Amino acid sequence: MMPLIEVRNLTFRYDGGSPALNGVNFRLNPRESVALLGPNGSGKTTFVLHLNGLLSGEGSVEVCGMKLERRNLALIRRKIGLVFQDSESQLFMPTVLEDVAFAPLNSGMERGGALERAMAALKTVEMEAAAARAPYHLSAGEKKRVAIAGILASGPEILALDEPTTFLDPPGQRALAELLADLPQAKIIVTHNIGFAQKLCTRAVFFQRGTIVAEGPVDEIVSRFGWDLALDRSKSRR
Repeated sequence: MMPLIEVRNLTFRYDGGSPALNGVNFRLNPRESVALLGPNGSGKTTFVLHLNGLLSGEGSVEVCGMKLERRNLALIRRKIGLVFQDSESQLFMPTVLEDVAFAPLNSGMERGGALERAMAALKTVEMEAAAARAPYHLSAGEKKRVAIAGILASGPEILALDEPTTFLDPPGQRALAELLADLPQAKIIVTHNIGFAQKLCTRAVFFQRGTIVAEGPVDEIVSRFGWDLALDRSKSRR
């Protein structure tokens, strides 16, 4: 089976800092959902930002059979959609419909087709009734759904979500898990929310000091590293 993502020996260092990624190897298969676990600062988000070229380090990254390089960048960014931790960073148009239609329009699609594609994406996330609303009037859970719709409107094969449960209450987290479980795309989910990962993912990788130190079934990784994850969550609340 050809993987959707193949990463080999990925290394990256921020200016003036120690290595943020240090020889990361990773594979994502079609329709697979993988949780990226690990302490704050272990390299999870930095890794995800390399998958669509927002950051560029040394090593090899292939997405849907294409090498991540300048000539493939536009197509790769349609293949893998990145949903940021803060949904407001992705919502900037006057209405929800215009926001979701932005990516198809920006790719050259005719306006009528882009709006139709946007409405279909909003229907998928059960937000079509909010099409005429201003994004800043939405709740946190609604903003997350609209941000996901904006990615779905480009027709991606992969969704990469960075801490998707941030700002969501428990009912909102459950509703988001149900939504994502119904989407056919392969998924990479950066999260500290163990229950969320267990609901959605069959495999997890554990980041530590910029490298993947373990991978396997989610429950197995949580059993091995659960104390480290609990301690990290405790520190983040201080």
